Amino acid sequence: MISLTINGKTTRVDADPGTPLLWVLRDHLQLTGTKYGCGIAQCGACTVHLDGRAVRSCVTPVSMASGKHVTTIEGLAETALGKTVQSAWQEVDVPQCGYCQSGQIMAATALLKENPHPSESQISAAMDGILCRCGTYNRIRAAIQQAAEHQIIAESKGGAK
Repeated sequence: MISLTINGKTTRVDADPGTPLLWVLRDHLQLTGTKYGCGIAQCGACTVHLDGRAVRSCVTPVSMASGKHVTTIEGLAETALGKTVQSAWQEVDVPQCGYCQSGQIMAATALLKENPHPSESQISAAMDGILCRCGTYNRIRAAIQQAAEHQIIAESKGGAK
């Protein structure tokens, strides 16, 4: 049994320690918002946060998540920043087919947590390698910029990040 903290809740799963975190999330815990895209960490559809850092869950053994905090797209809305990013995604109307969007949102949120006011080049670098077959990259960047602006406004009003 492996003890995991997923979206703030501790749970135990009976899985081989080498099983990719993605499959534990989807198959054992029914958290299906994290998507399978390629299985080799090249597309980013499976991105989750491990102790706040964006990681590709398709190549992260579940044993690496033991003792750490895992946040999935399902748990992201529990945070102010997660709500801000998801709201910006809706306002900008980012998704087309939507398949990659959970990975895109997870990577964007990790970026804004680390760097609340990123430049265009920093956004591009952080999002590099999160593939979108529909090509919504311009809308993705616009939503990240909008979420960053919302953070600036909240900070100027004394709100939390």
